[in-house]
Amino acid sequence: MGLPGAILPGATLLRAERVAAIVLRQFYLIRGSLARFLPLVVWVVVDMTLWGFLSRYLNTVASPGFNFVPALLGAVLLWDFFIRVTQGVTTAFLEEIWTRNLLNIFAAPLLIAEYLAGLVLTSIATSAIGLATMLLLATFAFGLSFTVYGLMVYPFVLVLFLFGISMGVFACAVVLRLGPAAEWFVWPIPALVSPFAGVFYPLASLPKWMQFVSRLMPPAYVFESMRTILAGGGVPLRTLVVGAALAVGYVVLACGIFFWVYRGAVRTGLIARYSAESVN
Repeated sequence: MGLPGAILPGATLLRAERVAAIVLRQFYLIRGSLARFLPLVVWVVVDMTLWGFLSRYLNTVASPGFNFVPALLGAVLLWDFFIRVTQGVTTAFLEEIWTRNLLNIFAAPLLIAEYLAGLVLTSIATSAIGLATMLLLATFAFGLSFTVYGLMVYPFVLVLFLFGISMGVFACAVVLRLGPAAEWFVWPIPALVSPFAGVFYPLASLPKWMQFVSRLMPPAYVFESMRTILAGGGVPLRTLVVGAALAVGYVVLACGIFFWVYRGAVRTGLIARYSAESVN
């Protein structure tokens, strides 16, 4: 019986069928449960509706010439996308815990990289559903047009996607190390990051120590760049390059932490005791 993360004989590359198996399992779980599918669209609809009407109201009371829809609703859409990517990874991992299937996954002849790739692809699929829902509602109900951002919207989405993946993988490592009860550390992660990301305000309004932390957060570069473009400034390519480099670095670091935690769990026997409610 193989172990994930161990280099199996002849397994020097990722096996597409193993990655697809992880994705297919999540697909069957979502397809067979309305309670799993509805959260993919319901919460983004609620967010878009709430912030969309707030943006419209602010347009009626603010000075003419400034449109809150791309500034506020656009920021909410991008931030919600980051949340969906993060939760797409963590929810797929937590499904194995909720269904008591984690030991079966980790007893399969599966590489850690293949398992993580499956989680990432699952997150791409689920976050794409949420993103499509948000785009349709924001565009047709509230008149949000991404033409104001130009082609820069693509690096915006890419940086947030990479950082969301890194946060999701890191959250999985936390749960793997601390046990099932640690899932409550997972859900507040976007809320803990948001004050430093500058989603709704410029980083200059933050205290100096928070600005320092913000410079380590890739989303801060995305939203600062977005505000620069909306204010009529030039395209901040350098800023986005820094944000993208940080995001890639966090992905590598998060995957390294997950691999390290898994190795420790196998060495100490933590995996075998994972059916307990909590593990010290």
